[in-house]
Amino acid sequence: MKMTNILFCGNDKVFDGMLTAALSILKRTESKEPFCFYVFTMDVSHIKESYLPVNERQIAFFERVIKGYNSENRAVLIDVTEIYNKEFGNCPNEDAYCSPYTLIRLFADMIEGLPDKILYLDCDILFNRDIHLLYDIDVEDCEYAASRDHYGKYLINPNYVNAGVLLFNLKEMKKTALLEKARALIKTKKLVFADQSAIIRSTTKKKMLGQKFNDQKFLHKHTVVRHFSKRLFWLPYPHTANIKQWQVSEIHRIFGYYCFDDILYEYIYLKEKFLREEKENG
Repeated sequence: MKMTNILFCGNDKVFDGMLTAALSILKRTESKEPFCFYVFTMDVSHIKESYLPVNERQIAFFERVIKGYNSENRAVLIDVTEIYNKEFGNCPNEDAYCSPYTLIRLFADMIEGLPDKILYLDCDILFNRDIHLLYDIDVEDCEYAASRDHYGKYLINPNYVNAGVLLFNLKEMKKTALLEKARALIKTKKLVFADQSAIIRSTTKKKMLGQKFNDQKFLHKHTVVRHFSKRLFWLPYPHTANIKQWQVSEIHRIFGYYCFDDILYEYIYLKEKFLREEKENG
């Protein structure tokens, strides 16, 4: 069966992001082709108490939600704790700029059964338009496709990419050993942006995508993916803020976005339902 394959990574705190991102995909996509959402997670609470995995209750609820849109949709939870401890335990990048969870997408070539084409997504994104505008891009002749980083393209390199949205050609990445090389860098060198730096340094051939496929600052009619990463605000004074899509009041107040309300109001209803079920089940 033909499926559209998505990869999320994170701990139990990414549940809100997974839910909102998935709802945006399901609500903005016209195709009836089913989705498979792969979720890499791990328990590294020995590093920090809050570093707990996405749990079975969360993934079961998530799968019920996505199956409500198409009974053939699937969610697959993959625990990479053992791989992480073996590969990256006590490595120079264990205190990465976000968390060790940013590193685990680098295990994609080590997981059996993962499809050749898979779209990696950070959990702080919303689709504004049909996912197939991105997913159907041909990546046969490259390792992955990605958009430029909004700030990095000015401060670092004109073709510096943001790794929050990556359309993987895993078959080619295995051939060129991209992720293997990236893991070697993570193990041996302290990198400013850890996984992102390691991927960029290990790349043989990538396809550059327009900013609309990973818009980290603005929302236009043509924007396909709005990425709610940390950004710079000039007013009332220069400062950075890290507003995420599930912070609905801030999305309205700071950004003035109301076009995502169908997604966000369903998320609010579902999150309350999940919390009620959690309370009832003790």
